[in-house]
Amino acid sequence: MDIRSALLELTRKFHQEQTEDSFVPGQTSILTSGAVLDEEDRVAFVEAALDMTIAAGARARTFESRFARAMKARKAHLTNSGSSANLLALSALTSPQLEDARLVPGDEVITVATGFPTTVNPVLQNGLVPVFVDIELGTYNTTLERVEEAIGPRTRAIMVAHALGNPFPAAEIAELASRHGLFLVEDNCDAVGSLYQGRLTGTFGDLSTVSFYPAHHLTMGEGGCVLTGNLALARIVESMRDWGRDCWCEPGEDNRCLRRFDYSFGTLPQGYDHKYVFSHVGYNLKTTDVQAALGLSQLRRLEEFGAARRRNWQRLRDGLQDVPGLLLPEATPGSDPSWFGFVLTVLPDAPFTRAALVSFLEDRKIRTRRLFAGNLTRHPAYEGRNFRVVGELTNSDVTTEATFWIGVYPGITPEMVDYMVASIREFVASAS
Repeated sequence: MDIRSALLELTRKFHQEQTEDSFVPGQTSILTSGAVLDEEDRVAFVEAALDMTIAAGARARTFESRFARAMKARKAHLTNSGSSANLLALSALTSPQLEDARLVPGDEVITVATGFPTTVNPVLQNGLVPVFVDIELGTYNTTLERVEEAIGPRTRAIMVAHALGNPFPAAEIAELASRHGLFLVEDNCDAVGSLYQGRLTGTFGDLSTVSFYPAHHLTMGEGGCVLTGNLALARIVESMRDWGRDCWCEPGEDNRCLRRFDYSFGTLPQGYDHKYVFSHVGYNLKTTDVQAALGLSQLRRLEEFGAARRRNWQRLRDGLQDVPGLLLPEATPGSDPSWFGFVLTVLPDAPFTRAALVSFLEDRKIRTRRLFAGNLTRHPAYEGRNFRVVGELTNSDVTTEATFWIGVYPGITPEMVDYMVASIREFVASAS
């Protein structure tokens, strides 16, 4: 056995020797989210490290191809985070290559007030104006009617996330966007594998984004992805991700087009090296081959992970069905979510508060999270920023005050789910 094979065999043995403590109610933390890693993941990670391909390479390209196929997209471009994916997706719509269709400073992008800030921040970072609409309690998504009401003379795009894995009405909003000549960006970071009307989320918009942070459906540790069926947009995303360069050679590759020293660009000298021609104001937002190796290993478990998330969510839903004082979550009609979390809202007439219930759960090592930022317009980061609000943000304010979620990720066992159900029931009974 050669040294490499021996090292990988030792890696397997090392993994097999790792033991997990058994679940002890009230002592073992039940996380809201986390990576679920097995022996193959560990070996893939070590094998990539042994190859010392320390930048993006063959594994990254293979993952992009396989993930695009899995997500029913023509192109996928890996990034260093889901936040970067959102930045790239929206920034691509400002490219001069889109000519009159491009977004320019002052144009408006419709989004929701309740969510994670990285869905909104790219709008501001590009000098655009967020237009905030409210959500529905229960599904925690906005509605077609709210989005349509928000369309104004300067509206050019819609950028919305599928809330905690629960699809927004993507088909209807995509049709609305098409009818009004608007771009649609789906933030699919929490919803990989979710279905709406039998179709994968992330396939309705012009662009979609994914995160591979450990909390998400698949992990690379850090990482993200931009997907699209539009080859022109894919080329813009790739350019902006790769420093803004015009060349499409892979790093370390030269002259794929056979015209490297034969182009003419702007006022540059004739034949200026195409590898150093920049057609966009871009970034370096690539990932690494080691991360992609982990992603490739994780990808084989996508359906398994989705099934576990659905199973845990349904067990919670069934167990809490008749608990008073709580609004339980609902799947958007026509959807089959690959859930990110189980969201609860304490009703106004409940004899207890969200804070009291959360404190009780946290004391029992049941970890909780807010519905991200709640109403984003109330946060210090957005004070003095240029944005527009359409309608009342009543439900967004409710989520800020009364909403939280608990985990359904695949690392949660049926025993843990039952303990969460029993704990919530015990608290509510004692408060009644």
